[in-house]
Amino acid sequence: MHSKVLKVLEFNKIIDLLKSCAITSLGKEKVLGIEPIYNINEIQRLQDETTEATEMIIKKGNIPLGGMKDIRNSLKRVSIGGSLNIEELVYIADFIYVCKKVLNYSKHENKNDNFPVLDPIFEIVEPSIKLEKEIRRCILDTFNIVDDATRELYDIRKNIKSANDRIKEQLNTIIHSSTYKTMLQDFVITIRNDRFCVPIKQEYKTSFPGMIHDQSSTGATVFMEPMSIIELNNKIKTLISREKVEIDKILRNLSEKVLEEKDTLQFNLDLLTNLDVIFARASLSLKMNGTRPIFNTKGYINIKKGRHPLLDKDKVVPTNIYLGKEFNMLLVTGPNTGGKTVSLKTIGLFTLMGQSGLHIPAFDNSELAVFDNIFADIGDEQSIEQSLSTFSSHMSNIVEILKNVTDNSLVLLDELGSGTDPTEGAGLAIAILNYLHQRQIRTAVTTHYSELKVYAISTDGIENASCEFDIETLRPTYKLLIGVPGKSNAFAISKRLGLQEDIINDAKSVISKEDAKFEDIITDLEITKKSVELERERAQQYRQEAEKLKAEFELEKEKLELQKKSIISKAQEESRNILLQAKIEADTLIKKVNKFSKNLDTSVINDLRQDINQKIEDKSNILQKNNISNKKVLKTVNKGDEVFIHSFNQKGIVLDPPDSNDEVFVQAGIMKFKVSIKDLSLSNESQKKVSVNTISKRFTSSVKSEKSKYISPEIDLRGYMVLDAIEKIDKYLDDAYLAGLNQVTIIHGKGTGALRVGIHDHLRKHPHVQKYRLGAFGEGDAGVTIVEFK
Repeated sequence: MHSKVLKVLEFNKIIDLLKSCAITSLGKEKVLGIEPIYNINEIQRLQDETTEATEMIIKKGNIPLGGMKDIRNSLKRVSIGGSLNIEELVYIADFIYVCKKVLNYSKHENKNDNFPVLDPIFEIVEPSIKLEKEIRRCILDTFNIVDDATRELYDIRKNIKSANDRIKEQLNTIIHSSTYKTMLQDFVITIRNDRFCVPIKQEYKTSFPGMIHDQSSTGATVFMEPMSIIELNNKIKTLISREKVEIDKILRNLSEKVLEEKDTLQFNLDLLTNLDVIFARASLSLKMNGTRPIFNTKGYINIKKGRHPLLDKDKVVPTNIYLGKEFNMLLVTGPNTGGKTVSLKTIGLFTLMGQSGLHIPAFDNSELAVFDNIFADIGDEQSIEQSLSTFSSHMSNIVEILKNVTDNSLVLLDELGSGTDPTEGAGLAIAILNYLHQRQIRTAVTTHYSELKVYAISTDGIENASCEFDIETLRPTYKLLIGVPGKSNAFAISKRLGLQEDIINDAKSVISKEDAKFEDIITDLEITKKSVELERERAQQYRQEAEKLKAEFELEKEKLELQKKSIISKAQEESRNILLQAKIEADTLIKKVNKFSKNLDTSVINDLRQDINQKIEDKSNILQKNNISNKKVLKTVNKGDEVFIHSFNQKGIVLDPPDSNDEVFVQAGIMKFKVSIKDLSLSNESQKKVSVNTISKRFTSSVKSEKSKYISPEIDLRGYMVLDAIEKIDKYLDDAYLAGLNQVTIIHGKGTGALRVGIHDHLRKHPHVQKYRLGAFGEGDAGVTIVEFK
């Protein structure tokens, strides 16, 4: 694509924005080379990368590339046998550290996270960990080698320190000696020419035993190295030379290790640079509130609520632009500064951005076509040097466009035919548009000519459009109204700017009645179009509000149903507990009566038994009425059938079929008794069991023995939502408690911790729970919770 078109459509400004989103210098450099591509599969791959990177930034933050340095020159130097300096080696270690950070960034805490395009890229990042460790072991920072990088260096530096200490000791003796007190200019130790010296007065330089290395600017002081430390200074100088040789040796060895990892380092460098560009595209998308466009090869453009990315998004009215399906040519008319050129640039710039892998600032599911080229003649390119007028400049561009345009090109023409005689300009413009229209080339054009408006109205496959313009503020809204030709609004704008009323009226009288009538028709069309657009938007808004209210109503309805079921269930559980308690107490009472029945009147005992049984029966009937909607009424049962006794909330076995009173003799645990057949249902219809911690030990033990056959000592809730998990826990804890288990294990996994927190909040107030804790090592660690019952 011609660089002039990229500049005209301001693609270079988008690249500047993208460059500012890149983190590394290499990424910024690579961004500058981005150009649109024309293979739809490759475009889709780039869009996939941008979309997944956007999702990763939202979930994890931006990719951690901070601290990554450009090590290309260092890699080139080692490849030709050169040795790297300390700073270069530190930069290589820093780069490897960034590789490790990027690799950790790619690991997903949530197992459901899946990035099929980016995950394979992250997986091939290969940090040279051993090289980084060796560099860090030997190098302290960008200036210093670690003392124990090698044994030889350690010994050299130890000897240097020892010699320095001896020199300082002797110099301190000299400057504090009474012998040299009058000779010293100052009681300090200085260094001159890398030698330790003391400041001696000029008149004592021949008396002081030593070597002169320097003197002060006034000449009053000479800096002398005492004879007693000359040998030590010489030794230090020798040791320093050996230290430099050893450091060079260390740097050379490290450089050789870098050479061994050169290919891996270069591969990772290219990989991280590419990731930087991908995440820069994603960052720009988030800044622009961008979305991924849908691409087609049919030349169809449908931009929904698009905003030019270089305009203030808070002031620009989002606009819909479509082209290529019902019509192939869009003719935009309206006043100057009305936003016509912005509409053209929006179409072209969105196409360039999309084909470069960038998201566009538009509504979801906007569509763009893949064009093999974009041709644009926008703006006044009058050239003084080439003696080209505005018209000549435009025509030169158009001639070049018509020579190179293909059937799969996009053509954008601004102010077609302007700069010359209006009649000839309009005729020439219609002829050019005819040529493009006959070839079915997607074209968007701006113009002032009324003749072109008529041409668009009367020609199939060409559609008029206008840009909305606020007369009150004299500002464009940049909203495109497709289907309505625009007015120039010259009179209204002139009046608003203060032109005299009589001049405006005189101008109106000059215009022919036909032209004025045509402009009035255009005005009516524009008003009607705006009204329809407004009503359509209102209808869409009302529909969305209605759908939202419906969803809220359904949610509230569902909540009420759940609350209703919960209240009913709780009431039924309480009723069953009361009835069970009554039956146990009655059984105990009857036994006591039997024990002392020898001394009592038999009729009194029978009356008492009958009264107790009647009360139990009454309570049972009440409970049956409450539960009638939740069970299937049995007409008959056979001996040996397994049934569920609702009033006891317990399974039982039929011992005898129903008698004449429809009462069935059943056994539940060790208890045998008669119940009404209405109180029974098949065991597979049994309802939720309830806790019976107030029931006598004899009945509880029978229930426990039955429950313990089926209750597992652990429950797995991984993958459940918190509310669903709590519902499961309630049922499980009741059953486990009834079964006599001392403790149970709840498996919730580690994950984000939300499920664990929700379960712990519920356990904290559960009536059966005495205490709970996280699993210890070997029990499942923080992925499980151990619960102990009261």
